[in-house]
Amino acid sequence: MFLIDSHCHLNQLDYKIIHKDISDVLRKAYQKNVKLMLSVSTSISDYEVMVRNIGCRPEVIFSCGVHPVDVYHIKNFDYDKLKKFSCNKNVVAIGETGLDYYHSMSNIDIQKVVFRKHIAVAKDANKPIIVHSRNAINDTITVLHEEHAEKVGGVLHCFSEDIDSAKILLDMSFYISFSGIITFQKVDRFKKIIQYVPLDRILLETDSPYLTPVPYRGQENQPAYVYEIAKYIANIKKISLDNIAFITTSNFYKLFQIL
Repeated sequence: MFLIDSHCHLNQLDYKIIHKDISDVLRKAYQKNVKLMLSVSTSISDYEVMVRNIGCRPEVIFSCGVHPVDVYHIKNFDYDKLKKFSCNKNVVAIGETGLDYYHSMSNIDIQKVVFRKHIAVAKDANKPIIVHSRNAINDTITVLHEEHAEKVGGVLHCFSEDIDSAKILLDMSFYISFSGIITFQKVDRFKKIIQYVPLDRILLETDSPYLTPVPYRGQENQPAYVYEIAKYIANIKKISLDNIAFITTSNFYKLFQIL
């Protein structure tokens, strides 16, 4: 069984110094038994560039959405294009979308409007949503509830909230995705959260090129390093790495309706 990087930004990796090209990234991932990755867009133009640069490859699938940090004005949000691209066969999810109050609180109302529109598109396309939430978990959960996002389901990526928030999301049939943050020092609270979240609701991600896990901190992140996250969770859950790979891969296939 192999590993899946459920959330990365392949078009944002360093192809000048660290990697020769996308094939080089995939080769390095394959060496760590990472054989599939979901490349997540942060804007409509980002999606277009991502698809153009990466092309059609069996190891890569895509999402389409607008990151809340990139939402400055409702006029900048191309709803029609999002709806159009959501129907593409290579798009398995809508997002990433959500709320981010860490980087900006001046556009909160716009963020909420756009978040709701993403959920509407996801419902129309019958595809899950990839949710970003930073310093905004209460409002994020409120919007998910009000828009009945449980009808399509989804994942809260790069989970860094508490057990209470995890419980609410799990009750809504959402998945929890863990990134390299869990390997950082002085974050022992993650151990309790990882122990709490059922194995059949866990996804693994790198969020490449960000949040590089130990022992590679200080370097640019890449999909190959999802191996370290899997190993860390396997240790906490006291199961084998093969079991983590099997379970999280099955979870990914189920959520994103991959046959």
